[in-house]
Amino acid sequence: MDAERPAAGRPRKEWYASGLRFTCEAGCGLCCTGAPGFVWVTAEEIADIAARLGLPADLFARRCLRRVYGKVSLKEQPGGDCIFLERPAMTCGIYDVRPTQCRTYPFWPEILRSREHWEAEAGVCPGLGAGRLHPGEECARKAAETLLAGRATARKLPL
Repeated sequence: MDAERPAAGRPRKEWYASGLRFTCEAGCGLCCTGAPGFVWVTAEEIADIAARLGLPADLFARRCLRRVYGKVSLKEQPGGDCIFLERPAMTCGIYDVRPTQCRTYPFWPEILRSREHWEAEAGVCPGLGAGRLHPGEECARKAAETLLAGRATARKLPL
């Protein structure tokens, strides 16, 4: 019998079912910098961020958003930093309205795929494996929230 496959009728027990330790190392900012990437945003998140910045949606879109692969992502600064990463403090300029993708890190499906993926991410983020124990159910809920937000990612710029 395959150890990864649950017996018929029984739900699969995830490798992180007993929980994972994580604490955000305030001021680290490593999840907001590094190699270029994408921070997908929903239409609601776009509206919330624009309002927080006191900008009309179209101006916010021109300054801060880009279309990639038919979806909308936050722009990056040269070198890969998120457009909202404030140096040298290494803080988020929109923390209170940051996108779902940012709020649910590191409990993303691709990081929770296996213990090996989690440990690899720990090489980037010093908060993985430290701090509060997040129950397995919470980890799974945040991964699902990330997936749902990804499916709801805006397809059009508000211009």
